[in-house]
Amino acid sequence: MTTLASLARGAQAVTLDLPPGMKTPLGCDAVGMPEEYGRQIRARLPRVGCVYADGSRWWWLVPSGSAVSLDWPAPLRYATGARVPAGKYPPRLVHRPEGTAPYTPPIPLYLALCRITGTVPLWMRTSRSAPPSRSASR
Repeated sequence: MTTLASLARGAQAVTLDLPPGMKTPLGCDAVGMPEEYGRQIRARLPRVGCVYADGSRWWWLVPSGSAVSLDWPAPLRYATGARVPAGKYPPRLVHRPEGTAPYTPPIPLYLALCRITGTVPLWMRTSRSAPPSRSASR
């Protein structure tokens, strides 16, 4: 029975709620990563948007379509529409930016994550460079 309950919970998704006053004129997706990566990246980026935690994973809001032409490295997860898998704990806001834009700029986020995971950014790969060892599930 426990297995069935955890399977059902894993199949569900929740949408990350925006804080009051935030606007999403560019739509909204989310990039999920282990908490350890999130803490490292938060200290490196000049602009951090809304960040949510749901236990061991942090979710960063990015504009819709931030997966286009980007190969987000594993163990990251990309969530279209900011619909994230339901976890053991509900997502809670751990960082709110000043102003009304909830977004973290996706290119600096992508580059920081490539650095942490040891992945060559997509546009720097050539036929001679080794492909990344793994890629994020979507």
